[in-house]
Amino acid sequence: MRRAEVLPGKPFPLGATYDGNGVNFAVFSEHAKKVEVCLFDPADPKKETRRFPLLETTNHVFHGYMPGVHAGCLYGLRVHGPYEPKKGLRFNPHKLLVDPYARALHGQVDPKAPIHGYVHGGKEEDLVMDTQDDAWGVPKAVILSDGFDWENDKRPEVPWHKTVLYELHVKGFTMLNPRMPEHLRGTYAGLAHPASIEHLKKVGVTSVELLPIHAFMDEPFLTQKGRSNYWGYNTLGFFAPDARYCASGSLGEQVAEFKGMVKLLHRAGIEVILDVVYNHTCEGNHLGPTLSFKGLDAGAYYRLSEKDPRYFMDFTGCGNSWNATHPYALKLIADSLRYWVEVMHVDGFRFDLATTLGRDRHGYDTRAAFFQILHQDPVLSRVKLIAEPWDVGDYGYQVGNFPVLWSEWNGKYRDTMRRYWKGDDRQAAEIGSRLTGSSDLFALSGRKPTASVNFVTAHDGFTLHDLVTYSQKHNEANGEENRDGANDNHAWNCGVEGETNDPKVNTLREQQKRNFLASLFLSQGVPMLVAGDEMGRTQKGNNNAYCQDNELSWVNWELNEKQRQLLDFTARIIKLRREQPVLSKRRFFRGAHIWDSELKDLAWFRPDGKEMKRDDWEKPYVRSLAFLLGGDAIATPDDEGHRIVGDTLLVLLNAHHEPITFMLPALEWGADWELVVDTAATGESLRTHTPAGGKVQAAGRSLVVLRRPATEWE
Repeated sequence: MRRAEVLPGKPFPLGATYDGNGVNFAVFSEHAKKVEVCLFDPADPKKETRRFPLLETTNHVFHGYMPGVHAGCLYGLRVHGPYEPKKGLRFNPHKLLVDPYARALHGQVDPKAPIHGYVHGGKEEDLVMDTQDDAWGVPKAVILSDGFDWENDKRPEVPWHKTVLYELHVKGFTMLNPRMPEHLRGTYAGLAHPASIEHLKKVGVTSVELLPIHAFMDEPFLTQKGRSNYWGYNTLGFFAPDARYCASGSLGEQVAEFKGMVKLLHRAGIEVILDVVYNHTCEGNHLGPTLSFKGLDAGAYYRLSEKDPRYFMDFTGCGNSWNATHPYALKLIADSLRYWVEVMHVDGFRFDLATTLGRDRHGYDTRAAFFQILHQDPVLSRVKLIAEPWDVGDYGYQVGNFPVLWSEWNGKYRDTMRRYWKGDDRQAAEIGSRLTGSSDLFALSGRKPTASVNFVTAHDGFTLHDLVTYSQKHNEANGEENRDGANDNHAWNCGVEGETNDPKVNTLREQQKRNFLASLFLSQGVPMLVAGDEMGRTQKGNNNAYCQDNELSWVNWELNEKQRQLLDFTARIIKLRREQPVLSKRRFFRGAHIWDSELKDLAWFRPDGKEMKRDDWEKPYVRSLAFLLGGDAIATPDDEGHRIVGDTLLVLLNAHHEPITFMLPALEWGADWELVVDTAATGESLRTHTPAGGKVQAAGRSLVVLRRPATEWE
């Protein structure tokens, strides 16, 4: 091809940009010698129709403009350079590569294709380059044109202190819903269907947190066993929504359908937060496939061993770690995040294994370049940022040690709640800290209670039902002889392992579920509920269902009476949280009088009605205690500057197996108390009253909430 047929183009933006007359291609590689663009027939994606080089380079970016190439075309990259794995160089032009900036991908990786850059199974492992062409088994990038009618889409912009997160899987949430047309089940359009939105509104959540929807690859070891990576934590393309969740097609339709989903969820007042996996990719270690980044510039995109760059550093347990110390690798993260906010209109992100992204050459650092980039960005610094604050490397557990702007999955909250309601010793001080926003973890860094994302369960681990039904994991269905998944779950089966017909055991299990849910939504911080937990979803004891893309993982919508009662209870306790400003404070408690309040903002009591002293917190056997939240002692005013006054709540906690009689605080702490929640009771109407200084019995393993109306001092 003559050079004149490919114009110089521009080195920005990276990726393929269609302007109505042609496409500008821009690809970064610091060490490549040559980059070629290959076009493929959309009607036959295995058929290559044209190939042309990007002959211009600017700042390590290969670029060129191709007139006549239009939206809807498919393309891939071939990158030339030395194949010297011992030097960290893995260029192989026989392998078609996915453009890291591709906005949509057509097709899936075929593990039967020769997708490894080396002779797979050879004696010298990755040291000998493979010359087989793998284009027939690699996804093709789709060139897109701009154009979507957002109809004046308005972001809900839910304040952190009013946020209720709902973690869900796009497919798993919708796949079994009988109220949904079958062709929409398991799709973005299905999540935006009225049946889905109606449920989200009924429960009372404000923000859906979607398990990974970036285009990903199923690991070959799973496909060989007839399974797949259901969770999707194995990213191939950071800009492309996975087409497997699209009802309308994979030639760009997935982008439009995702936007349509966001638009309809926003219209219902619901935010969309993405679970994103920038800590590693699907290319694995030195023996993994060559699909994109590894063939473009392995040393730029991945952390390689300084002693032997043939090998990949691995802080994730997935074979590789993203190189968050390289400017172009960091740029890709920022560009991708900004794309999802500005073009796709999402409202925030939850970062998987976020500690990895905060590692520089010396270890984890709260001033790492990754944090600096996000904090100074005028777009990204204004959306919700949530960290999973750990990885598997040295000093990987960093709960409470992320910078300002960040909220964190609070693993200590999860463990404390499980231990307390299981009846473990020495939990009083911990339960006190976790229920009130974990100031011991977040206050010193200048953050507020909303830095703590509180959860009892997550996609990774037992469901709420299984947490009270199984004491041990049962992962045999994964085909790994029950070796996978966490062994220490702080779970308790209430006396019988697995399902039972024993009415006493089942009654206790339902009560424990309500205890966990009530604790979660009565806690300061940001609560996160997992889809299906409000309806008693079970995975039959599997605490690592990452490869179970079937009814074991999907939400079941056919409910029995107990499941309907649990759903109603969940909706009521979230409604209580929404109505009571004292449950969503923007500052930590002081344990003091605020404004001219009658009561302290927070006080803790023993069952005898006396305030707790220091030695009470240290007693190992304390399982019964109460705390009062002063509704007239809220320090922060509302947006108009007015004082916020709400009801005062008194919460009685009894993790002991026998009933405990609580003496309510004396008259100076309140007059008449109204019972509004009792996890030992299933009825909706509890409107009984008890005077100050009176007695209330809390059943064994139960939680009780009493209310003193705000009108008494207004």
